[in-house]
Amino acid sequence: MEKVLVTGGAGYLGSVLVGRLLNRKYRVTVLDNLFYNQVSLLQYAGHPHFEFILGDMMNGPLMQGLLKTHDIIIPLAAIVGMKACDSNPQLARALNLDAIKQILDFRSANQRIIFPCTNSGYGTKSAQLYCDENTSLEPVSLYGQIKVEAERILLNSNNVISLRLATVFGPSPRMRIELLVNDFVYRAIKDGFLVIFEKDFKRNYIHIEDVAECFCFSLEHFAEMKDEAYNVGLSDANLSKEELALKIKTHIPSLYIHYAEVGSDPDRRNYIISNEKIKQRGFIARHSLDEGIQQLIKAYKMLPARSNFNNY
Repeated sequence: MEKVLVTGGAGYLGSVLVGRLLNRKYRVTVLDNLFYNQVSLLQYAGHPHFEFILGDMMNGPLMQGLLKTHDIIIPLAAIVGMKACDSNPQLARALNLDAIKQILDFRSANQRIIFPCTNSGYGTKSAQLYCDENTSLEPVSLYGQIKVEAERILLNSNNVISLRLATVFGPSPRMRIELLVNDFVYRAIKDGFLVIFEKDFKRNYIHIEDVAECFCFSLEHFAEMKDEAYNVGLSDANLSKEELALKIKTHIPSLYIHYAEVGSDPDRRNYIISNEKIKQRGFIARHSLDEGIQQLIKAYKMLPARSNFNNY
């Protein structure tokens, strides 16, 4: 059985991905510092092929030792998003870039890496031209800049697949609500209204279950996919903020939407994405935006009433 090391595996994506890897008969080791005090992996405590290590990806000796005993590395540990990186740029560079360089220093040539990148690297396009993997990368945030740099370094090595993820949505045992769809649905339920800046700015979306499935698909088709980058999103979900809000309103008819004419959104991303490359490899996202919105409505009813859901 191949052994997979997942750093940050108790996070939003890892909490969904770990179960899929175990179901596919991989041995899975999660390294996580449990910064948010999450208990998102408790259901795997009795699984014979699951191991958890409380620790930090930036601990060089620890990582060096772990890499010696694993075949596949999935480095999910990161400071994610524009706001989080801007609030602590030093930590963002250390975790999102320097820790990746350290993995390359320690790993052997035959070890495989699947890297979670972001399609926010495309920056501000016209939203008229589909961005594919050959489109120039012009990130407008520190988060995007660091991720693009990490991807470049990884793809210049070998045995790497980079997945340029669309904006992820959907429920997870380690919930995050600052992601745009998750945030809009939460505010629609909690406040009953949305205030939207730059209503015409577009981006692509993908369900978290499809992201986890794409990582597994990439492992299973690694030989023909390696050393390239792939956009990963829903092909029918290149939506503006206005279109997203109106879609949510079909599920929450009482929602009031206000389009602000004064003020701006600091997140300037605006692009539409082509996912044809990975579709040609055989992967197609299956979970619709409507399905995810319905799931989120149910999920928010079950989460505890806390002031900061991002720490849940």
